[in-house]
Amino acid sequence: MNEALETPQRPDLWHDCLDQLARDLPEPQFNTWIRPLVAQFSPDLSKLTLMVANRFKLDWIRAQYGQQIQGLLERLSDQPIHLELVITPKERPVRVGPINQDLSPLAEPLGLLPADEPSPGFKNRLNTALTFDTLIEGTANRMGRAAAMHVASSLGQLYNPLFIYGGVGLGKTHLVHAIGNKLLADNPGAKVLYIHAEQFVSDVVKAYQRKTFDEFKAHYHSLDLLLIDDVQFFANKDRTQEEFFNAFEALLAKKSHIVMTSDTYPKGLTDIHERLVSRFDSGLTVAIEPPELEMRVAILIRKAEIEGAAMPEEVAFFVAKNVRSNVRELEGALRKILAYSRFNQKEISIQLAREALRDLLSIQNRQISVENIQKTVADFYKIKVADMYSKKRPASIARPRQIAMYLAKELTQKSLPEIGELFGGRDHTTVLHAVRKMSAERQKLLELNQQLHVLEQTLKG
Repeated sequence: MNEALETPQRPDLWHDCLDQLARDLPEPQFNTWIRPLVAQFSPDLSKLTLMVANRFKLDWIRAQYGQQIQGLLERLSDQPIHLELVITPKERPVRVGPINQDLSPLAEPLGLLPADEPSPGFKNRLNTALTFDTLIEGTANRMGRAAAMHVASSLGQLYNPLFIYGGVGLGKTHLVHAIGNKLLADNPGAKVLYIHAEQFVSDVVKAYQRKTFDEFKAHYHSLDLLLIDDVQFFANKDRTQEEFFNAFEALLAKKSHIVMTSDTYPKGLTDIHERLVSRFDSGLTVAIEPPELEMRVAILIRKAEIEGAAMPEEVAFFVAKNVRSNVRELEGALRKILAYSRFNQKEISIQLAREALRDLLSIQNRQISVENIQKTVADFYKIKVADMYSKKRPASIARPRQIAMYLAKELTQKSLPEIGELFGGRDHTTVLHAVRKMSAERQKLLELNQQLHVLEQTLKG
């Protein structure tokens, strides 16, 4: 027996390394580049060899993750470890660590296998925990959820393609997984695939290198539903955009459905071919907004229940008022509070939450000021910052001023009177009118909603 397999701490060390990388890296990056690796340690534990499927992946992993993996291994083992990357030989190495057991070392995550490899079965890559039932609904995602439900229930008809855009951590990925899971629950025979755009790029490169575009096209063009995250990743990748355009056309022709997510609306994408942008914009485009206060409270209480903890409503309101940007940050804040509570053996209270989130609250309070909002909005609409405080009332000035008031209420902790004072001593009722007006109009006017989205993303950095 290979001596490397007789030392129990070796697979444990790689397992621990994988666990940490899964926490440190975004899920699409981890699943695309790290999860498929096959690991072998030398008998004295001084060297780790990682088997990589091809030259493209080897170069990418070495450049992007090599130092991170080596440093992590050395911290976990408390000794120097030499990291070596090699292309997987034809004879399969023994697997060490929690690598998918049903894929060969040469197999890509999408199942595009060499001709002499047996097919492992179609992989839809869906997260079965992300369903419509586990998605908390609110004003911020109501339109997106309704459109997603419609797509899942009547594939290939209206809203094709469905383009969902919004900032990081707002639940776009949850929605697309929910569509796939709902379709498969109703129609188990449907051919569904969820991927991150980065994986599509990787598959195009691989097909180009191996000259296997027939297999590539057979795989993608045969789908009933393609769910693809972060299409802005296609920027400046001409060959990838060409192949995605071809897949797009083929799927629409056979009345298959395409659902995409992005960090901005179609016409806001940069370095994407115009013909592709026009296809993105040809179906239904919906925005996922930062969750409103009530939705944030509901998310916190629900997530705490899932963790087996009771979150008092007043604590949920305190956290929700201070963590406004996205669901991911809310979940991070909740984890800090739960850990702080368990470590100190104290019940969850506002004071405990304040202590647990001390650093986060300090950063939040420093990040966005009313003055910064006024300058950003003035630059965006090409007016003078002084117009924010002036008594001028033409629409070209009054509307940007109302938008700035709305953003000040949404993105800062200032009260209505405080905001009014910073806008030239205006009454708080003027600010309230602006907030209500912009809030209502952004639900109806796509152009305004897109402008507000750009401003919010700019201000949040």
